[in-house]
Amino acid sequence: MRRLFLVFVWMCTCASASSLAAQCAGPQLGTWRLLSFTSQDPETGEMTAPYGLYPTGFLSYTPDCRMYEIIVREHRTAPAAIVGNDTEKIALFDGLISYSGSYTIDGNKVSDHVDASWNEAWTGGTQVRQFRIDGNTLYTQSPPQKNPRDGRISSESLIWTKIR
Repeated sequence: MRRLFLVFVWMCTCASASSLAAQCAGPQLGTWRLLSFTSQDPETGEMTAPYGLYPTGFLSYTPDCRMYEIIVREHRTAPAAIVGNDTEKIALFDGLISYSGSYTIDGNKVSDHVDASWNEAWTGGTQVRQFRIDGNTLYTQSPPQKNPRDGRISSESLIWTKIR
């Protein structure tokens, strides 16, 4: 009886791993470098570049359904010493987005399930994006939602280029 149970558990694990591998395969795999980050107010249509015209960022999707994203504002100022003062720390934090977790894909929607984040309000939540891949370019679009910078409703569009 115990052997039968172990065989059943093994079969379920293999089926689950096979299903996971199939979902995590695809053109999203790899490392992407940020080209553009814009935010749009859905009521007014106003477009802004909250991290500057040339922010730095990287996004990676792996075959084991793990991901990470880090974005920093352009022209960030280094603190005067290794340990910055409170004002310097706040400025650095305000110019950062970073999180990691697992991901799932459903059609043209990717859901990032956040395990760790620069903003603890995101940890344990899910970030959903529509996405489209054209050659080596990845386009992502968030639905209108409260943004973590100022709490206003906005929709964010990011453009990435594949580097690996």
